[in-house]
Amino acid sequence: MNVVAAPATRVRSSVSHSFREYRQAVTASFVPLDVSRVGSDPFWGRLRTVDVDPVHVSEIMASQHMVERTSSLLAGGEPAYYKASLQVSGTGLLIQDGREAVLQPGDLAIYDTGRPYSLLFENDMKMLVLMFPRDHLGLPPEAIAQLTAHSFSSDDGLGAMIIPFLQNVSQNLDRVGGVTGPRLVHSAIDLITTMFANELDLDADPGDSHQLLMQQIRRYIDANLGSPELAPAQIAAAHFISTRHLHGLFRQKGTTVSTWIREQRLEKCRRDLIDPLNAHLSVGTIAARWGFVEAAHFSRVFKAAYDSSPTELRARMFASR
Repeated sequence: MNVVAAPATRVRSSVSHSFREYRQAVTASFVPLDVSRVGSDPFWGRLRTVDVDPVHVSEIMASQHMVERTSSLLAGGEPAYYKASLQVSGTGLLIQDGREAVLQPGDLAIYDTGRPYSLLFENDMKMLVLMFPRDHLGLPPEAIAQLTAHSFSSDDGLGAMIIPFLQNVSQNLDRVGGVTGPRLVHSAIDLITTMFANELDLDADPGDSHQLLMQQIRRYIDANLGSPELAPAQIAAAHFISTRHLHGLFRQKGTTVSTWIREQRLEKCRRDLIDPLNAHLSVGTIAARWGFVEAAHFSRVFKAAYDSSPTELRARMFASR
């Protein structure tokens, strides 16, 4: 995991009176995209983005247009992001992985910037977009690939509880750039994760025992991250399997048990470090909260993961306020 840390909170606003300016603003705010006009009516567009390290929360308002992430725009080694889009007004057509989803106001959809996709808006629209690294979702990419270009409605299921929260975020974007911004954004992503996990029905699928076991193991690890004693032997014993079997499960996912634990701990620490509500806590206290016993070791592995020491990340966070 090698993520470049950016300033914790930054607000970018762009009011575009020309199509060219709008197209430039879209590419600067997200990933390289092709933006084209639809129809002959005069174009207008407005893009406002709040960066909450490393999540980008954007409000988009524009007239008819089309956005495409083509194969030619995919760059090797580029960070992998998900984009979760909430249609606030107007309608949109999302296409990815051979599927199409018509997005009505109140619908949520997810798509992966690592694969081609397109969005078509044939009338005036408003949309809230959260773009975040894949690993923030906490679900296997192969599982999320089943959900791309599907619409989730605010009329039923968990969507009826979760999507209204996202609608409130859209209506109060200024607060995302405030002191509580990091918590609001990460709460939003956690809620989206909950909705997708429920949709995938991971816990109830008896057809893939390995998948079910991995979900149980990941939940166990997450619940015990603060324990310095958390180790493969303990995890294996808690799930009545051998340590060899445990290592094999993680090897199938392209990682190791220790790497997974370290990455989850580091991400929890990063979240706490950029949260202004934790400003009174020392770096050492936050590290210990998530199972790092030695301050020097924590600082070293944190810098290796984020190209920034915990102290440097925190300093940038306060300097940006």
